[in-house]
Amino acid sequence: MANDSQRPEPSPYGGLIVNETPKFDLQSYISNYRGRTVFRRLHLIASCSPVLAEEASRLAVLEAKKGSDVRNYTEAAALYKKVARDSSTDVLDPTWATKQEKKNNAETARLENELKGYKNNLIKESIRMGNEDLGTHYHSIGDLNNALKAYSRMRDYCTTPAHIASTAFRIISVSIEQKSWLAVNAQVTKIQNLQMKADENTRNVPKTYAAMGLNQMASAEYRLAANSFLNCDSSLGDSYNDVLTSNDVAVYGGLCALASMSRAELQTKVLENANFRNFLELEPHIRRAITYFCASKYSQCLEILESYRADYLLDLYLQPVITDLYNKVRTKSIIQYFQPFSKVTLANMEKIFGSPAPVRAPTGNKVTQQTFIEEIISLIETGKLEALIDLEYGTLNAIERDPRAEAQEEALNMIDAFTREARLKLIRLQALTAGLEVKFPVRKQRTWDAEDDLSGYGDNASQGQSGLTSGGGDGLQSFSQKVG
Repeated sequence: MANDSQRPEPSPYGGLIVNETPKFDLQSYISNYRGRTVFRRLHLIASCSPVLAEEASRLAVLEAKKGSDVRNYTEAAALYKKVARDSSTDVLDPTWATKQEKKNNAETARLENELKGYKNNLIKESIRMGNEDLGTHYHSIGDLNNALKAYSRMRDYCTTPAHIASTAFRIISVSIEQKSWLAVNAQVTKIQNLQMKADENTRNVPKTYAAMGLNQMASAEYRLAANSFLNCDSSLGDSYNDVLTSNDVAVYGGLCALASMSRAELQTKVLENANFRNFLELEPHIRRAITYFCASKYSQCLEILESYRADYLLDLYLQPVITDLYNKVRTKSIIQYFQPFSKVTLANMEKIFGSPAPVRAPTGNKVTQQTFIEEIISLIETGKLEALIDLEYGTLNAIERDPRAEAQEEALNMIDAFTREARLKLIRLQALTAGLEVKFPVRKQRTWDAEDDLSGYGDNASQGQSGLTSGGGDGLQSFSQKVG
């Protein structure tokens, strides 16, 4: 189990508190990214890590002031004032904020007027570029809804697959920031269905796999996410670092694969994957963890993962799912460790999978042992672990199965089912022979004809017909007399 000192607590800033010092250097880490994700990552670290809060919030203020998003700037300044050692420090520059707000409004009005002029001229390419400029401006000032609307209007004026792909990637960028994963999925599917040139395809396909992997990981579809990241070509490089880097692909893909794939699949699809090996070289600890897992060295694998828990809790996309990922890897490790044995002592398993004594409640091994037993009981109750716990002797016993007895029981059940079916068929055959079958009366289907139609009118129809004949005869007789 994880050390209690590594378990996140509620943060006064609305997120989580990570008390441990992460392994990465903040300056080097954040220099790998560009665009709005830089501020988002700095703000998350400043909100969740007391160790890095002051430095991260200071960098967030500087990053926000480079851009045009006044709201980001005010939030970062307020956060810095909250976490700074000197609480009287105020880095907010209201003059800059007011001036930037006016500049943003003027730029918005200018771009909207230009777009109106393009629409009057009815030039499709100009209208597309006008919407693109307006959407980029809205995105830069943090108005994500209007940015999405502007990018969506671009689609009606796209004339080439390259234009459609560019528009889709812009919508994906905004949707990821909004965490609108359905929109991400729809746009990725649209790009994948395009017929593009070879060089454009080479440039765009890795991005689509990376975006789809993020979508699937956020939706807890870890196996699909692992396959998406594994299919991501190493040519991605830093071309998508406004969303994620190649290091992130290695970490996300490795963790999702560990949580969802068997040892054989990890060996063939991950470690022996020539393409993904290029990503793993950037994060060698992930490769070591997978190697240890494939070699059944579960304690070393879990130890490596636990040592990086603080880093992953400060990651923008891993933070919501890292606990679930770690739990799945741990559960797989316990199940696969126990499979070859008929009996294992709980003390030995706790030594391998357990955690050190809790920092905030150092009461010896009792608390840790009880927590571990509860975890084993939960696995047994959910049917993931076929075993029985002997609390008297402190052992975990496998449920002994006799394959010969199971095969014999299955054969007897098949015989019983066959006998019952044969008896029912004989009973039915005897009933048919004796004429005891219950037959439902067959309803005669009536067809429409002229007689049925006239008979519906009864005597009135007959009288009308005779009257018509009689009247017709008198008329003919009087007519012949006049002619004569």
